[in-house]
Amino acid sequence: MEAEHKYRECLRNHAASLGSYATDGCGEFTRDDTSPATLQCAACGCHRNFHRKITYSSSSRGRQTTMELVDYSGDRSDRRPLEVVESPEAAEMSEKKRFRTKFTVEQKEKMLGFAEKLGWKLQRKNEDDEVERFCRGVGVSRQVFKVWMHNHKNSSSSASTGNASSLTTDQ
Repeated sequence: MEAEHKYRECLRNHAASLGSYATDGCGEFTRDDTSPATLQCAACGCHRNFHRKITYSSSSRGRQTTMELVDYSGDRSDRRPLEVVESPEAAEMSEKKRFRTKFTVEQKEKMLGFAEKLGWKLQRKNEDDEVERFCRGVGVSRQVFKVWMHNHKNSSSSASTGNASSLTTDQ
């Protein structure tokens, strides 16, 4: 089995010393024609190892791609190749949506009442046990309740003020 390597975009973090992340935008490793033995990219000047490496190998099942994932944090013990077999099923699987949590009307009413009681703030201080008991009683995890509160805190208060304003305008 013969392997062909291709080096793609540059992944070097030029702002690491500043505690940020910025790449140079180099789209593909370009070998310097003046000295073919060099491993520096002619486009960005970075070493070839900073560019994403893709290995193409021919196999009997079709085209198989191996990508090497590199962690540039300094720990080289976790370097391992990731094999990707290109197939229609793989493309279909990558398009799957995240599971959406669906609540019953009863769950929504209970969560709304409890969230209003808490003042739409979920703090871990003295109400931790009460929140845990409520979540178990309703049948949701604390994280799901927290996300639900975050998503509904503005809509529920605006809905109630919207109802109040509609009552005052009808005279």
